Amino acid sequence: MPDKEFTFPVDRTAIMLFARSVLDNRPEFTDPDSPEAKALGGVVAPPTFTWAGSHYEPNYNLDMTRPGWKPPSSSGGGSLGRGLHGEQHYEYFHPIHAGDTLNVTISPGNSWEKDGRRGGKLRFAENIYEYTNQDGVLCVRVRMVGVTTEKAVEQ
Repeated sequence: MPDKEFTFPVDRTAIMLFARSVLDNRPEFTDPDSPEAKALGGVVAPPTFTWAGSHYEPNYNLDMTRPGWKPPSSSGGGSLGRGLHGEQHYEYFHPIHAGDTLNVTISPGNSWEKDGRRGGKLRFAENIYEYTNQDGVLCVRVRMVGVTTEKAVEQ
């Protein structure tokens, strides 16, 4: 059962701006009349584009520009001082096209601990993001691993 769910409209302009921001000017991301885009059924999103969906995630705790933003608590995956991005893994199943509406579900994955050297125990926790299009087709699955230290790192 997902912890969170939200929808993410995929806009051609957002795809173009994202592609430009990562310096990827391939025509399948910008030009619907290009042979590359036509071969894929239209303009498609670059591989890591799904993170643009954070703009649509209610209460996204890393967006300090949102009204009423408060730092995440240590019980919710780490504070800004002790939380770290560990890694992320992508699995691709189907292209995301301009005009799609993605249903995003976020579910907890595995969690584990490891002894650290300077910050005490390291607590690892996965979140699984699944991006399904308006036809119910799973497009992308992302496994995000966050790390929280038990205490502030000793210098």
